[in-house]
Amino acid sequence: MRARRATAPPPGGPRRARALLAGAVAALVLLAGCGPGRPDGSGSPGGTGQDDLRYGAPPAPGPGVTLQPDVVIVGGGGRSIRSVSADGLTWRIDGRAGRAGELTPGKVMFLTGRAVGRVLDVGHDGRDLLVTVGPVDITEVIRDGTFDRKGIALDEPVIYPAGEPFWAEDEPAPPSRAGRAGPAVRVPLRAGGDQPPPQRGGGGVTTRSHGYSVYSSCCTDGVGVHFGYDDGGVRLAGTTTLTFRRPDATFHLAIGGGTVTRAELEISGGFGIKVEFEAGIQDGQNHRKAFPVGVDLSFPIGQVIGIPLSFTVSQTLAVRTAFGAKLGTIKGSGEFSLAGSLGFGYAGGRFGPRVSTNVQRRASLLNSLTGVPVGVMGLVIEHGVRFTVGISAFLFTAGVYFELTTAYGSTLGSALGAPYAQCRGVGLGVHAVFGIGYRILEPVVKVINKFLSLLTPVTGRPIPPISTEHGISTRSTVYRNSEVIPNSPICGRPPV
Repeated sequence: MRARRATAPPPGGPRRARALLAGAVAALVLLAGCGPGRPDGSGSPGGTGQDDLRYGAPPAPGPGVTLQPDVVIVGGGGRSIRSVSADGLTWRIDGRAGRAGELTPGKVMFLTGRAVGRVLDVGHDGRDLLVTVGPVDITEVIRDGTFDRKGIALDEPVIYPAGEPFWAEDEPAPPSRAGRAGPAVRVPLRAGGDQPPPQRGGGGVTTRSHGYSVYSSCCTDGVGVHFGYDDGGVRLAGTTTLTFRRPDATFHLAIGGGTVTRAELEISGGFGIKVEFEAGIQDGQNHRKAFPVGVDLSFPIGQVIGIPLSFTVSQTLAVRTAFGAKLGTIKGSGEFSLAGSLGFGYAGGRFGPRVSTNVQRRASLLNSLTGVPVGVMGLVIEHGVRFTVGISAFLFTAGVYFELTTAYGSTLGSALGAPYAQCRGVGLGVHAVFGIGYRILEPVVKVINKFLSLLTPVTGRPIPPISTEHGISTRSTVYRNSEVIPNSPICGRPPV
């Protein structure tokens, strides 16, 4: 907080100063009575524009929506939030906020469109509550309601970086008792602290995960990641992008009695896929990594019958090396058109994909492969992009979603090292998962659950594990193909 410049006391001495101070306080009280609601929930639940930007807009359910009975709407919106840990699990909130005292394990906290989750633990730190939450399905929040919106422009997102969450590493840090003020205190336990503030207007942001530096960008010509890794004798660098032009989205979600009766999601924009990479090994070991990119690309929709919804774009990255020697390099790039639109419909208990496929090669990945293989140099890169209309944030985002995962497999060289034929092979697989609910990568869930299990000595009771997914979904193969030159058994098949 900035230091204020000292001022001279008012004329009339201390009595006059106290009188002026009392008058100022009275004026502020009157102004507060005419302004937005307070954190105690006795007024409007809204927060300031900056609060809404950082933590999400507050709920104000209208007559067309019914919440589940265990949902607790905490008053004050973003003004009641002090901070949120980088892992997204622990929210520090004002303990005096309206209905905050009703938050107990098993309840669903609904504070803003991003601060939503199943309460796993509640601790106290002075006047603040430390609320640890897990994921919650949208039907565990909404019992009845119909939500729809057309023509959502996906041009300038609000970028939310997670910071340095513990799930960005292979093993969670052991819990600490630092800051305990009672038997059920839970504080953010990971170095890196709280989530940094969001940024407006698109662009990109760099994060780190599992030894990778990852730069996420959106939305000038697509959404993608540029990644780099250099450790243990293995060096990798690349960029993978789901390309599009001026996309927009339309959605519909109808819930009755806590069950989804109808859902639709369609994203238009003319989609394509593009990749470029180079990799090498020198006395290193092969590795396999799969992780969520710790950045939410969010397009706030606003309140739909009083429920604050956002269209969120999130990404995952997986890299698997299959280097058949301790020394070698491989490099390549390719681009393909994919589809005019992406989406699905759900009604009567059945799903139907809505993907207008038009796969055409724009730049050959196969012809681009070069390198110095000693044995076989194999590499698989998987890029996942998920579009979700719903609530919550980062790993716990839940709602109507369509996830597209593109796997690029490349091989260079042959197992026999035949001098008369340098084998080149590529595989391309594009797969979709779509539904209503949430999905979290299994390796990440394992890390989170291990972390939660380590909290038992801190909380004094076991915290139940979270699940990898909840809701209804289905899968579909959008495209799959492979090419090998020369077409000989000696060259094998690419690893996709």
